[in-house]
Amino acid sequence: VQLQASGGGLVQPGGSLRLSCAGSGSIFSSSVVGWYRQAPGRQREFVAAITAGGNTNYADSVKGRFTISRDNAKSTVYLQMSSLKPEDTAVYYCKAGALYWGKGTQVTVSS
Repeated sequence: VQLQASGGGLVQPGGSLRLSCAGSGSIFSSSVVGWYRQAPGRQREFVAAITAGGNTNYADSVKGRFTISRDNAKSTVYLQMSSLKPEDTAVYYCKAGALYWGKGTQVTVSS
C-alpha cells in the first residue's frame, strides 16, 4: 500500500484546510485509515480515524472542528479541518491499517 498525503499549507487562525490521503492497493479500501500529527519537539499523536464502513473516531482536541471522510471509489480519505488554531500546527500523516504510513504534509496555522 502506498499513501500520498496532500493539502497542507499556511492558514490563519480560524481558517480551514482539507487534507487528502490517496492510497493504492486493494488493502486501502478495506483498512482503517487514520490521520496523525507531529509538532516540533513532540511525539506523534492520533487525530482521527475512519473504518472501511465509515465509523469515525476523533481526538478530543479536534472534536467538533475536524471531520474525516472517505471515498473508496477514489481510494482517498479526507480530513476537513475548520476553526484551526496555532496549536494545530504540525506535520500531518496518514496511516492505513497497522503498517502503512504516508509521507507527511505540513500544516501551519499562523497570522
